Amino acid sequence: MTIVLQRSIRAALTLWIVVTVVFIATRMSGDPTYHILPPNTPEVKREVLRQQLGLDRPLVVQYVDYLSGLAHGDFGRSFFSGRMVTEMYLERLPATLNLALPSLLLAILIGLPIGTIAAVKPNSPVDRGLMALTFVGQAVPNFVLGIVFILLFSLTLRLLPSGGTGSWPHYILPVLTLGIASIASISRLTRSSLLDVLGQDYIRFVRAKGLPPSKVIIKHALRNALLPVLTVIGLQVGTLIGGAVVVEVVFAWPGAGRLLVAAVMQRDFPMLQFGVLAVAATVIIANVFVDVGCGLLDPRIQARAS
Repeated sequence: MTIVLQRSIRAALTLWIVVTVVFIATRMSGDPTYHILPPNTPEVKREVLRQQLGLDRPLVVQYVDYLSGLAHGDFGRSFFSGRMVTEMYLERLPATLNLALPSLLLAILIGLPIGTIAAVKPNSPVDRGLMALTFVGQAVPNFVLGIVFILLFSLTLRLLPSGGTGSWPHYILPVLTLGIASIASISRLTRSSLLDVLGQDYIRFVRAKGLPPSKVIIKHALRNALLPVLTVIGLQVGTLIGGAVVVEVVFAWPGAGRLLVAAVMQRDFPMLQFGVLAVAATVIIANVFVDVGCGLLDPRIQARAS
């Protein structure tokens, strides 16, 4: 229970810091009236709009009102559409989840076996080849990877659509683009963690008992090697959601990421503030669950925390 309480307090503090930083950053980014009204609009009309949006008040007053609204579940209305930002974000969220969740599942299903195979055959050609591929997967930005995939599979080979939504082929390129970096991260950490476990005395003892190598790896070694991997999987939630912003733009995917990009371009403060808050909350909650899960799997972690 102690570890849950500690993580909850840290999560609340982190969210407050994120809210404050984003609030200040948006106010420093420019005047949204220049994006809402035509360029030749008289200054008097701009001032009226600032009053209607509440942007004419002191920054401290705006901040206090914003925090008060958050406490009551009021995240504001879009400067452009006038709709509640929560409604707009939730309309786009399923499309983003349709990218992020398959990408995370793909990263786990491919990353764990790759890391395990590389650890079982250390310094072999298989190991070096797999690690070289994972290095490339981590080094290449996902927007570059997405463009390369479009040029190769859509424009040259004409096998897959280059963007949009619809049937299952529309998911292949965006999911691959978003998931490759996560596959690389999980693979490399699985290899490193599993190599460390395989070098411990109890693994030598288990092998000396004559157990089959597959049973030694799966039942004894891999289970203890998964704790740091589980932590990285939790961190990948933030990576995938953040990466989805770029991937959605590249593949014209109608998700929450494109909505945030539009909010940045238009200086739509309420929409941008809620979008960043939602992403931060998702990442923090995922990491809280990972920390609690690690504490349950390894009681020593909970004992150190208490």
